[in-house]
Amino acid sequence: MTFDRRIKIAPSILSADFADFGREIRAIEDQGADWVHVDVMDGHFVPNLTFGPQAVRAFRPHVTTFMDVHLMIAPVDPYIEAYAEAGADLITAHVESGPHIHRTLQAIRATGKKAGVSLNPGTPLEAIEYVLDLTDLVLVMSVNPGFGGQKFIHSQIDKIARLRGMIGDRPIHIQVDGGVDPKTAPLVARAGADVLVAGSAVFRGGSVAEAEVYGRNIRAIREAAEAHRPE
Repeated sequence: MTFDRRIKIAPSILSADFADFGREIRAIEDQGADWVHVDVMDGHFVPNLTFGPQAVRAFRPHVTTFMDVHLMIAPVDPYIEAYAEAGADLITAHVESGPHIHRTLQAIRATGKKAGVSLNPGTPLEAIEYVLDLTDLVLVMSVNPGFGGQKFIHSQIDKIARLRGMIGDRPIHIQVDGGVDPKTAPLVARAGADVLVAGSAVFRGGSVAEAEVYGRNIRAIREAAEAHRPE
């Protein structure tokens, strides 16, 4: 995948119909999704339990764009290879999900996949300062991880802006996840984010049978973000 800083919308399938993932994935892609975001939770690192490697393997044939797998699990290192083999294109791990984030990022890259690192709302930028050269993406959590539909934490806008300065001209995506909708998308885009994860804001009001609603929601977020993206 060629790197660029154009706005990309990555719907989180945590908000999809769990009984119909294949058609839900195809519907959001048909309606303009750039990436498909898969939130993996272990009920330990975060207070929820979601998708194991076999689920991700089942999603893979339906994803024709880019499958972005966000591991909210600890310890994370023992599971990297399984999620890589399941078909993730990019694997993101949290700074706190193991004792050595540098080693974790090395392990992700060793599988041939793109590597992401995630910052919880209370995690400072300094935690990743010396691993940026091992990353393809930095995920700034704008809610506490674990559940969809939470309220956006505005203090993360400054973090995104400072992260954009720290990255400089390196080809590293800035992703933001949590409370992203047409109202908050301009704020994070102006600060420098280029990959916007949205769950309820994409899936709300729609269904596989009414997929055009997904399309309207995706376009609304994209247009709001693009109107405020730095030149």
